[in-house]
Amino acid sequence: MKALFLIFHGFEEANGISKKIRYQIKALKACGLEVDTCWLDDAHDHKRRMINDTILNDYGTGFKGKILKRIEYGSIIKHVRENNITVIYVRYVHNASPFTIRLMKQLKKTGAYIVMEIPTYPYDQEYKGLPLPYQRILFFDKCFRKRLAHYVDKIVTFSDYDQIWGRPTIKISNGIDFSQIKIKQSVAPHTDLRLIAVATIHPWHGFDRAIEGLALYYQKNPVRKVYIHIIGSAVPEVLSQYQQSVRKNRLEQYVFFHGSLFGEALDKMFDESDFGIGSLARHRSQIDKIKTLKNREYAARGIPFVYSETDDDFEKMPYILKAPADETPLDIEKIIDFYDSIRFTPKEIRSSIEKTLSWKRQMQYVIEETFKRI
Repeated sequence: MKALFLIFHGFEEANGISKKIRYQIKALKACGLEVDTCWLDDAHDHKRRMINDTILNDYGTGFKGKILKRIEYGSIIKHVRENNITVIYVRYVHNASPFTIRLMKQLKKTGAYIVMEIPTYPYDQEYKGLPLPYQRILFFDKCFRKRLAHYVDKIVTFSDYDQIWGRPTIKISNGIDFSQIKIKQSVAPHTDLRLIAVATIHPWHGFDRAIEGLALYYQKNPVRKVYIHIIGSAVPEVLSQYQQSVRKNRLEQYVFFHGSLFGEALDKMFDESDFGIGSLARHRSQIDKIKTLKNREYAARGIPFVYSETDDDFEKMPYILKAPADETPLDIEKIIDFYDSIRFTPKEIRSSIEKTLSWKRQMQYVIEETFKRI
């Protein structure tokens, strides 16, 4: 059976979303599908639509390239027809428009099954407080998304919604490719506590709560040192806010911004870290239930962690700590007490999710549900 994994952007080696997509594609292949990946190459401002490593259409550079990548989809339709694609898996990026609606309509006419993943739902509140260009994206998305969904057979969601935009859902969890995630290795004994926060940083990750909590902790002149290592690219306005808070509270020697890390550099950071910081402000985007990549990576690495949303895969795990879903500073002393009270090895934490949260298991379920009668 042939499948097309369709995304409307490119890949970045250090980006968690890029890694997730590659894991999903690998899992679909492991489930027996022959998978083509349709993606957008934007290297050196040269826009090209790709199928795997082959150029499907060259849009050129400059203004022309920027326009064509958003309106030219005939090459995708042609590829689906000529290659007898049976299933199309679309990763939705809030890009509903008359052009993507026509794309879905024409893809539907080929007879292929179309499933569309919405990584986070609902997501409108995630745009709150973001600059005008982001608000414009949301405006057009609201105008056209329900019409686009009309041509989708089912929607893949990590939420508890049975329907989204009038279409039935396939409810799964974010998964892990355990072969690609190294377990935490032992380092020299230390008395300080090292916290790690990994994300493509947005307001709803709430790492500002951790910085504010650390500021309150150090106001008490504690003996035990606590450090926060924040890893990942960020919305510039959010990063600036975090950095200002660090300077204001004189935390420069305790909070470190590393930018994007991957490979051995990221593995080393996890080896030296004791405790993970998950999302702390999903309430800002009015989301309660969500299954984030961060939580799964922390567990796969074998470290305990804190988060504030509801994640059904971890709620009863003894190595997680729940923070309140509000704007209060993160309680660092509570984290210290919790960390000192648990006795789980990295292997024990990792093994707790190995049977249930592999990407192969999640994508096999997607395949099975896709062909069930609607």
